[in-house]
Amino acid sequence: MFEPTDAPRVYGLAPGVDFPQALIDGLLARLAGQPPEALGRVEVFVNTRRMQRRIKTLFDSGPAMLLPRLRLVTDLAADSLFADLPPPISPLRRRLELTQLVSKLLETEPELAPRSALFDLADSLAELMDEMRGEGVTPEEIRSLDVTDESGHWQRSLKFVALVDAFYAAGTHSLDPEARQRLVIERLAAHWAEHPPGHPVIVAGSTGSRGATALFMKAVSRLPQGAVILPGVDFDLPDAVWGNLDDAMAAEDHPQFRFARLMKDLGQHPRDIRPWRDVQPPSPARNRLVSLALRPAPVTDQWLTEGRRMEDLAEATADMTLIEAPSSRAEASAIALIIRRAVEDGVTAALITPDRTLSRQVTAALDRWGIEPDDSAGKPLPLSPPGRFLRHVADRFGQVLSVDALLTLLKHPLTASGSQARGLHLLHTRELELHLRRYGPAFPAWRDFQSWAGQDADRQTWAAWIGSALDGLEAVGARPLSEHLENHIQIAECLAAGPAGTGSGGLWDKAAGREARRWVGELRREAEYGGTLSPFDYASLFLGILQKGEVREPTRAHPGAMIWGTLESRVQGARLVVLGGLNEGVWPETPKSDPWLNRKMRDGAGLLLPERRIGLAAHDFQQAVAAEQVVLTRSVRDVEAQTVPSRWLNRLGNLLGGLPEQGMDALKQMQARGTRWLDLAELLDAPTAPAPASPRPSPRPPVAARPREISITEVQTLIRDPYAVYARRILGLAPLDPLRRQPDAPLRGTLIHKILERFIDDAPVQDPVRDRDRLMEVADVVFAARAPWPAARRLWWARLRRVADWFVETEIVRQDAGKPVALEVKARMTIEALGVDLYGKIDRIDELPDGRAVVYDYKSGAPPSPDVQEHFDKQLLLSALLLESGAVAGRAPMDVAQIAYIGFGGSGTFEPVAPGSGEISATKAELTELLTAYANRSRGYTSRRAVDRKAFEGDYDHLARLGEWDESTPPSGMAVG
Repeated sequence: MFEPTDAPRVYGLAPGVDFPQALIDGLLARLAGQPPEALGRVEVFVNTRRMQRRIKTLFDSGPAMLLPRLRLVTDLAADSLFADLPPPISPLRRRLELTQLVSKLLETEPELAPRSALFDLADSLAELMDEMRGEGVTPEEIRSLDVTDESGHWQRSLKFVALVDAFYAAGTHSLDPEARQRLVIERLAAHWAEHPPGHPVIVAGSTGSRGATALFMKAVSRLPQGAVILPGVDFDLPDAVWGNLDDAMAAEDHPQFRFARLMKDLGQHPRDIRPWRDVQPPSPARNRLVSLALRPAPVTDQWLTEGRRMEDLAEATADMTLIEAPSSRAEASAIALIIRRAVEDGVTAALITPDRTLSRQVTAALDRWGIEPDDSAGKPLPLSPPGRFLRHVADRFGQVLSVDALLTLLKHPLTASGSQARGLHLLHTRELELHLRRYGPAFPAWRDFQSWAGQDADRQTWAAWIGSALDGLEAVGARPLSEHLENHIQIAECLAAGPAGTGSGGLWDKAAGREARRWVGELRREAEYGGTLSPFDYASLFLGILQKGEVREPTRAHPGAMIWGTLESRVQGARLVVLGGLNEGVWPETPKSDPWLNRKMRDGAGLLLPERRIGLAAHDFQQAVAAEQVVLTRSVRDVEAQTVPSRWLNRLGNLLGGLPEQGMDALKQMQARGTRWLDLAELLDAPTAPAPASPRPSPRPPVAARPREISITEVQTLIRDPYAVYARRILGLAPLDPLRRQPDAPLRGTLIHKILERFIDDAPVQDPVRDRDRLMEVADVVFAARAPWPAARRLWWARLRRVADWFVETEIVRQDAGKPVALEVKARMTIEALGVDLYGKIDRIDELPDGRAVVYDYKSGAPPSPDVQEHFDKQLLLSALLLESGAVAGRAPMDVAQIAYIGFGGSGTFEPVAPGSGEISATKAELTELLTAYANRSRGYTSRRAVDRKAFEGDYDHLARLGEWDESTPPSGMAVG
C-alpha cells in the first residue's frame, strides 16, 4: 500500500475537508488494482466512535466490498498480546481511595485545606495522577523540580502529591486505565520494533494531544506499512511560523502546536506532512484568512503585510455569517431558525458548541417545528428523571424533613410509579399538601402523617408507607459508604414502588434508568473503598458520580439536524455549520486552576500546560470554520453581564476591520447577514397584533351575591382594595398558604398575641422582676411549640426581652387602673338597616372601677399613624362599637372609656385614645354608609382603590392583572354574575 521509506509517514488533510470521506477515497485510490481482500487487511485506528460510525456508514452507502478493520485507539488494551496485564483499576475506585487519603491528611493537618474541599482536591489529584501516568512522569521527577518559591505553597502541595507514591509502588497491580494504556502502547511499540506487522496500520483523525496516543502515533508512523493521517493541517502556515511553535510556554494555545510537536519528536519538519488526498477544502481563501487570523501573538504584525495582499476576501467571507445576539435566548432562536431553513432546503446542518445550555435552548426552539436534532452529547444524567429523583433522596440524609422537600419527593413522576393507584397517590399528596400548607407543621414527622390520615383506611395505608420510607432520615450520621448507598437505594426503590407496589417501580426503566443503575452498580462494587462519610459528603460524592453519566434517549432524530461537541468538528459531513457560544470562557473554556503546579513547573516536569485545552479548542474551531457554509454566533450579554467575544472571533474581526476597504466591507456583510436572521427570529416571536390594554377591574356583582358579613379588620381592606373583598368573599378565592412556612411578621404577631393571652390570664401583674421572668418563660414555651426555627426563636425572644421590662412596668399601671375581663374574645352584631353582620376578635377588654371598659389592641410592630386611623384603620373603634352594642360573647354592653394600642416594636409604644362624644356612633354611621354604597349594583369593587404605597402587594393583584394597568388608570366598571 505504501512505498518503502526510512522517514515516518505522516499525512494530513486541510481544515474543512470531509475527513472520513477523504480517508476512504485515499484508501481506495492506494489499493486500486489490488485484490478485494487487500482492503480487509488494513487496520485503521480512529479516536471517536462517531468517526468510526461515519466511516462505516460511508462504506455501507457505496458498492459491496470488504471493510478495513476499524478500531478505536482505546481498543488496544483488549489485545491478547497483553493478557498478562491485570485489568485496570476502576477510576471510581481510584477516586475513592484518593478521597480517603486526602481525608486522613486533612484530619492530621487541617491547616492544609478546608474540609469542604475534600472531593475537589481528590478529583484534582486523580486528574494529576492520570496525566502523570499518560505523559510518563514519575513522582521523583515532580519532587526534583527546581522550585525557588519560599512561600511554603510548594511544600503543602508536595504533601498531597506524595499520596500518589503508593499507587506507583504497586506496579502493574494498581494500574488505572490511563497508565495501563501507556504501558500497553509501550509494549506494543517494542514488539513492533522486533516484529512489525505485515499489513497496513493507519491512525486517522487524532491530534496526539495525550502522551500515550502521541506515543502510539509515532510508533505507527515508523512501521513499514504504517501511516498517520492528521485532521485539519494548516498547509498555508509559513515555515517561519512553524518554527515559532516549538515553545509550549508561548505557543501551546495555537491550533497547529500539537502537529509541530509531533513532527519535532519524529525528527521531521511540519513541511514534511504530505496531503493524504488531493482534495480542496470548500473555501481555500477562507482557510488562508483564518490561518492568518490565528497566527501566534508575536507574529500578528504579519497582518499588515500578508493581509493587504489578500485579494479574495469577498470570496473567503461570502458564505460566512456573523450573529451577535443581544441575549442567549435570541442567539438560540436565530440558530434554530437557521437550522429549520436548512432542513427545508435539504441541507445538512450542524450546531457545534461546547455550551450545553445553548444546545438545550436550540433543541427547545426547534421543537416548535417538530424537529428533533441528533445531539451527540445527550442529556446529563443528573438532569434526567432518575437522576433528579436519586439526588432528592440523597439530599434528605441528615436533614430535617421540610414540607417542600417532602412534596418534591411525593410529586416526582417516579414516585409510586410501580403502583396501579398512581392517581390515588396524587390525590392523597394534594390533600396532604393543602393540610400542611394550612396547619403545618413546617417540619412534618410520621406522627403528623398519622394525625392527618385519621380513620380513613386508604389514608392510613398511604401515610404508613410514607412514614416507613422516610423514617430516620434526620438521624442519619457518619457511616460507611456502603451503608449510605444501600439505605439510599432502599428508600428510592420503596418510594418508586408505591404503597401497594413491588420492586422498584419505574426507577430503573428506559435509557435514563438503565444509565443510573449502571453508575449505582459501579458505586456499589467499589463502595468498600469509600470509607466513612457524613451525609453531606455522601450527597456530594453521589452527585459527582452521576455527573459522569449521559443519557441518549432512543428517539428518531432528524437526519439533517445535528448538535455536536467541538470534537465532532473533525467528523464534518455537514454543509452548513453553526459555531455557537463564541464567547471567552465558553469557547474556549477558561483553563482550570491547578492547585498543585504552576505553568513553569508543569512545563519543566513534562506535563501538559493549561493552554493545551485552548489549543485543542482552537484546532476544533479552525476545522469547523472551514465548512462550506458557516454561521458564527455569540450573545452580547449573558444572564449576569456583558460578555467578551471569543479570542478567535475577536482576531478575525480585528483582522478584517484593520484591512483596507475590502476587509471592512466583508465584515459588514457578514454582520448584515446575521442581523437579518436576528430580525427574522424577533419577528417570529413578536405578537401578530398588539395586545389590547387591560382595564383596571371594578366588577359589579349582583347585590344578592355580595357578602352579608364583614370582619372589623376587613373594613380597611374594603376601603383600600375592594377587589380583594370581591375575590375572597364573592369568588371564594383564598390565597394558597405558603409551601414552606416562614418565620414572618404575621406569625410573630400571632405568637405575641398567644404569649400575652397566657401571661395576662395566668396571674395579675404586680412585681416587675418576677413578672418579667414569667413573661419570658411563657414566651419560651410558646416559641418552642409554634416556631420550629431556632434562629427565629432566638431573634424573636430577644426582641420581646428588649421591651419586656417596659411592658411589665406599664402593665402594672394598667391593671391598677382596671381589671382584664376578656382576652381574645369573639364578637358579632347585625347592622339592622342592611342585614349585614359585623364580627371580629377583640384582643383585650379591661373593666374600670366605675364599670366602664378599656379596649386594647396588640401590635407586634408600630401602631398605625393617626392619619391612617382616621381614614382607613377603624379596627379599635369598631371593637368599641361591638362592646357597647352588647355583641361580645358572654358580656353585657359596656361603655368604652378608652381605646389604646400596645405596640411591641422598637422600645415599645402605648397610645391611648379617649373616644370623643359620639365618635363611636359616628363610626357606626360611617360603616353603615360604606356598606350601603356596596349594597348598590352600580358600585364596583375597584382594585387598589386607595393603597397606602405603590409597593403594596395585594393577594389578588395577579388576578386583577396589575402591571397591565396602574393606579392612574380609571376603574372600568363591569357587570358580572
